[in-house]
Amino acid sequence: MLPLLRYSAVVVSCLCLFTLVSCGKEKKVTRVDPGVVTDFSGRWNDTDSKLVAEAMMKEMVTQPWLENFSSQQGRLPTVIVGTILNKSQEHINVSTFITDLEREMTNSQKVLFVASKSDREEIRQERQEQAVHAREDTQKRPGQELGADFMMKGTISSIEDEFEGVKGIYYQVDLDLINLETNVKSWYGQKKIKKVVERKRLLF
Repeated sequence: MLPLLRYSAVVVSCLCLFTLVSCGKEKKVTRVDPGVVTDFSGRWNDTDSKLVAEAMMKEMVTQPWLENFSSQQGRLPTVIVGTILNKSQEHINVSTFITDLEREMTNSQKVLFVASKSDREEIRQERQEQAVHAREDTQKRPGQELGADFMMKGTISSIEDEFEGVKGIYYQVDLDLINLETNVKSWYGQKKIKKVVERKRLLF
């Protein structure tokens, strides 16, 4: 009888443990507005990308280079985004940041933004196929592309510091606008972000 009671107690304990483990693995998914800031880890996220792009492009189109070019050439400048390097200590989806920059430039209506190198290759292929398959009055002619006047290049860098559960993360984004004909840097922009992440200690 005693061994049976011990066996029953072991079974009950195992079932309780299994229940606790199962509860601990329960997942809950909540949909939130994309505009809501969700900064859990302190790392670079979608909010940082959006805010930095908005601030830097707003500054870029208010600087003297734009008025100087427009008054000399009598038209809006054409800009293309080149390489944005991730020199930070973490993985950053640079393509998302580039998309944010392109959106802000296009929506400003103060510069003309032209397609990237990879996009241009796809568009050129489409024109070649139109020349063979599309009706003549709807074909798009080659050699009519708008050449860029300026190329934007830049870097994303970071510095981390941590002590006794408190971590500081510092990001710096640098952007250059380079005249494609003269190689002159016509505008230089910089944006800094500093975050402090505190890990709370659990007392038992």
